[in-house]
Amino acid sequence: MPDYELTHPVIGLASKTAHYAVMNKIQIQRRHKSTPYETDYAQWCAEQGALLREGRLSDLDRENLADEIESLGRSDKREISKRLGTLLLHLLKWEFQPAKRKTGWLLTIREQRLRIENLLEESPSLKGYPGQQLIREFKMARLNAADETGLHERDFPTDCPYQIADVLNQDFFPGTPWTSDQLVRE
Repeated sequence: MPDYELTHPVIGLASKTAHYAVMNKIQIQRRHKSTPYETDYAQWCAEQGALLREGRLSDLDRENLADEIESLGRSDKREISKRLGTLLLHLLKWEFQPAKRKTGWLLTIREQRLRIENLLEESPSLKGYPGQQLIREFKMARLNAADETGLHERDFPTDCPYQIADVLNQDFFPGTPWTSDQLVRE
């Protein structure tokens, strides 16, 4: 114990426990220096890339680097799920509101399919992921379709009526046949 006494601010008692708690906190603060990962992410990325290229593996920020790499895979999965949900929403609107079909819906359907296709080409290991997410994303798309169309939730099927192969097929459009001149121009 130092020559001075550490007095507890509330109850006024000197305490070895309080002293050690304060000293421990000071030591932790001294040990914890801000890293570029916390203060300048772009700089940190550049540094980690350079270290990898130079083969200086022992100098890498391994913990944060591993977290970032793992998050990249999760990011692709999140994007596929989001795009699949948007695609299903527009397929439902397309099928259940044929008189209101818009060019924007057509463009959205085509874009989501192409974006998902591109993601799957870039990450072939995720090829089965859209099928795994179909039921989950359909549930949300069904709720959103009811909100956006003004139709009742009960007007839409409770189970996804589409196979994943159809959902991702550029030529698949559910419901009544159509021609481009029937679409509402936006």
